[in-house]
Amino acid sequence: MSTQKPLSDPARAPRVRSFDHVGITVADLEAATTFFARLGLEVLGDPMAVEGEFLDTVIGIPDARTRIVMLRAPSGGTTLELSSFTRPDHEPGSPAPMANELGIRNVAFMVDDLDAMIDQVVGDGYALVGGVGEWQHAIRMAYVRGPEGIIVSLAKSIG
Repeated sequence: MSTQKPLSDPARAPRVRSFDHVGITVADLEAATTFFARLGLEVLGDPMAVEGEFLDTVIGIPDARTRIVMLRAPSGGTTLELSSFTRPDHEPGSPAPMANELGIRNVAFMVDDLDAMIDQVVGDGYALVGGVGEWQHAIRMAYVRGPEGIIVSLAKSIG
């Protein structure tokens, strides 16, 4: 049950303006960066270290330090932030979460050749979560388990 109150004037309510990025916390920043770069995402600059009052305030963890890499699809749009904490130590999540586990469960990408992408990912040592499915003759999709259990949805439009 929601505990939020309805806004009195929805026309004047604050609104999201744009979708900026999705953040994923990982233990091995280099391995995760390599995985997503092999999918075709572009790495936007060198890893950056972030620490200090701003980070401590925003995440609510005193004396935190993280390294961050930003990536983006060649077509642009929303970016992917990979973050690895050097202070404090990271907290492990489920090693192989399934799609019904609460929380952000997958990050999805449209690809130009689904079968070739699956072959590449499997050749790199990663595995499909299930199989390749087709939805209403419109899209083919597969879930791949990437580094640190991250589920990556790879999809290709049909026709």
